[in-house]
Order: sequence, then structure tokens, then C-alpha cells
Amino acid sequence: MFKIGQISISTNPTQSNLINGLPSDDLVRTIQKDRKDWTLEDIIRFFLNSKIRLVSLLHIGGDGWLKTLDFAPRDHHHLENILLAGERADGSSIFTGMGIQAGQSDIVLRPRIDTAFLDPFSPIPTLCVMCSHYGRDGKPLPESPTTILQKAEERLYRETGLQLYSLAELEYYLGKKPEQYDDYGRNERGYHSTSPFVFGENLRREALFLLSEMGVCTKYGHSEVGYITADEHDDRVWEQHEVELALQPISKSAEDAILAQWVLRNLAHRYGMWCSFSPVIKRGHAGSGMHFHLSAVRNGQHLPVFRQNKNLTEESKWIIGGLVQMGSVLMAFGNRDRTSFIRLQQAKEAPNTVTWGQYNRKALVRIPIVAYDSEGKAVTQETIEYRLSDGSSHQQLLLAAIAQSICWNSKNSDLDHWITTTSAEVKTNESHSIPIPQSFHSVSQLLLEHRSILEAGEVFPSHLIDAIAVSLDKLDS
Repeated sequence: MFKIGQISISTNPTQSNLINGLPSDDLVRTIQKDRKDWTLEDIIRFFLNSKIRLVSLLHIGGDGWLKTLDFAPRDHHHLENILLAGERADGSSIFTGMGIQAGQSDIVLRPRIDTAFLDPFSPIPTLCVMCSHYGRDGKPLPESPTTILQKAEERLYRETGLQLYSLAELEYYLGKKPEQYDDYGRNERGYHSTSPFVFGENLRREALFLLSEMGVCTKYGHSEVGYITADEHDDRVWEQHEVELALQPISKSAEDAILAQWVLRNLAHRYGMWCSFSPVIKRGHAGSGMHFHLSAVRNGQHLPVFRQNKNLTEESKWIIGGLVQMGSVLMAFGNRDRTSFIRLQQAKEAPNTVTWGQYNRKALVRIPIVAYDSEGKAVTQETIEYRLSDGSSHQQLLLAAIAQSICWNSKNSDLDHWITTTSAEVKTNESHSIPIPQSFHSVSQLLLEHRSILEAGEVFPSHLIDAIAVSLDKLDS
């Protein structure tokens, strides 16, 4: 028997790779193939041999949250049809406010079998498979965030030869009712604290384990600085944690971040706690961001940020230039909660101006330090960190917009000017400080002004941009 969360399933005890527990991905160990090599027959065989009873088709809606459609396969043929063809759904309900008309709302959920994993929370053994969305014409649905991100990824590669990798830093708060013998942290002093001075350590560690078993690659987890005591307005004590994921192509990175939020919320429910990704729990306390680290890949190699002469590479300029020029526009996808502006106004290691640099944690874009071994070889990839977005972000649309900004900036003749004048560390006579917008209406107007960059290559549908602008304006009302 092999146990994941609350589920025990039958496996082949003669498979020696189940003993050492690596690779961390449970289905890769069991099927004994890399995910990219899985076939429909592999998944069906695993399903039958493991005595799984349910299939859940998971997909991401217009709100950025995980959705599910569940099946109890009647027989082998029914199971094969579910995994091969998927099922129809109501697109106008899944993508409310994104421009799909009710009379044209029939869509199809199409499973991608290389994303399969076992649901670690279901009391009934359930196989989960992530899906893409298709329209009546059999083509990827233009309004689907999954489609939009895939198109942006493909266009960036087609026009620049680059693949864009990213990883998300998920900051979140866990809340619980205080107990008599609690001995926890202090405000702004929780960074890297360990038990017994944090109550969320076991939950965070279980999240790292479950995500790895699901095929979501993680980097590390730790407690963060935030700590909020109970008071007459809220009888819960809150502490902040972070789970950082591993670099992946942006289409997988976005899904991984959404699955990680799903896992953390489910674990909090199991532990009798509250889990919040809100940008701000309480004014005056550390907010929660969702920073994205970006890495350009060419011909299978992660590119450095700097040349040997300490100057930025061209590809790094494309990324940084795109982020500083489009940073405020990206808030349409990366900062979608009213408390997003409170987090930025507090400026507790959150950006309040459009700048970039290596050292300033209040910069919109930062170049983090890289760890090296004793021989001077980097053990992690160099990345460019986008620090503006928070836990309210729609990760798929945000990363698609970032890819579009890079693609546009690769042809921008004003690139060096933008890099120079927005540096947080190199001051020139032309240096200027562009403030971060302070209202959704301002973000909406910037979105409409820069829509051509997002719509280029038919990546973002024009009616979707209109719909998002309207929804942003409503948030201010």
C-alpha cells in the first residue's frame, strides 16, 4: 500500500523505486515513465490496478480559481472516453464577464493526461486531470486563460526564440483561535521561525510533500515576517508563511501556483485553520505578495541576467524593460483586490514606484542574489523578480501579459532609455519616478491605452480586454 494524504492505494511492491521515494512525483514512480512519455493506456492501467473509483476533470476558470467536474466511470469504455475526449460544459458560467455569449457558451473540457495526479483530500480514491478548453469549432477557446497563456508562450518563442520560465512565491496567512499554552511569534519577527514559535509549520511541510507527490515541483517553504495578534475585532491569531515553487515553463508555472493555493486552502480546512492570500489582513501589518521570478531560456539553456562585464544581456533588458513599462498595466491581472492598494501604500517591502534594481526590495523589479558552490558554480538559476503582484492575481493572465510585454519590448527602440531612467540604483539627469496607480479606474485606463500590446498576435481577445476594464471600474464603485 502507498499512502498519499488520506488515501491508500494498491501498488506493485516489486517496484524498487517506490522504496527510496524518489523521484518525488508519486505517479512517475508508479508508472515508471516521465510525464511527457505517458500514454492513455498508462493512465488507464494505473487507474484499474490502483482500484481508483472516481475521475475529476480540473480546470481554471475566468476568476483564476480551480473548477472540477467529477465522474464515476461505469466501465473501461466510459473511462477511456472521459480521459480521451473530456466533456462539455457551460462556458458562459465558467468565464462569467469575459465576453462569452450565453447562446454560444457550449465548450469542451479536454484532459491533458500528463497532468494527472491523485487527489490527496478526497476520502474516495480520485484521479485528477487538468484540462484545456475548446470551442464548438474544435479549436482552443480564445477566452480561456489557459488558451491565452499558451498563445502568449508560443508567440514569444516564435518571434524571439525564447522560452520563458517562472516560479511563484506564495505568501499567505494562517489563522487560528489562540489557546491557553500558545507561545508564538511577535509582529514583523516571524521570518524563518520554527516550532514551537509558529503553529503552521506542520501544515506548510505537509503542503510541500503533497505538492511534490502531485507533480508540482517546489523549491522550499518557510515562515514569513507577518504576525497578527487577536483583538476585539478579530479573535484569531494570524501568522504568515511562504511556499516557493520551482522554475517551470510559464504555462505549467501558472497551473502549479493555482494548485498550490488549492492545496494550502484544503490543508487549512483539515487543520481547523483559516488560510488567506489576501494582500492585507490588517492595516499596518506585512502584506502578502505573489512575486514571480522569470528566467529566459534559449536552446534549452537558462540565460544569465548579466554579461561578464556586468552589463545586462539583451534578453534581460527585454524582460526588465517590459516589466517597468507595463508594470502598472499588469495590475489588471496581478492586483485584483481592494486591499492590493493598501499593501502597496504601506510599502513594507512592496513597490510604490516603477523602478528596478539589485538591492532595493521596494523596487518593482529586483535581481536576486544567486547561491554558488565552493567552486564558484551557480546552484540556482539567475532570475528577474517581479514584485508587484499579490495573492489576488490571476496567474495565467498575468504571465501571458508579461510574455506579451517581453515580445513587444524585444522590438522597442527606447529600451535602453527605459532601463536607465527607471534604475533604482543608477541616478541620471533623466531618471524619473513613476508612481504606482492608486485606483482600479487608473489601472483600467492604462489597460485600455496599452491594449494593442496585449492583443498583438491575437493572444488577448479585444472583447476580453473591454470586459476586464469594465470589471475593474466596478471595483472602484
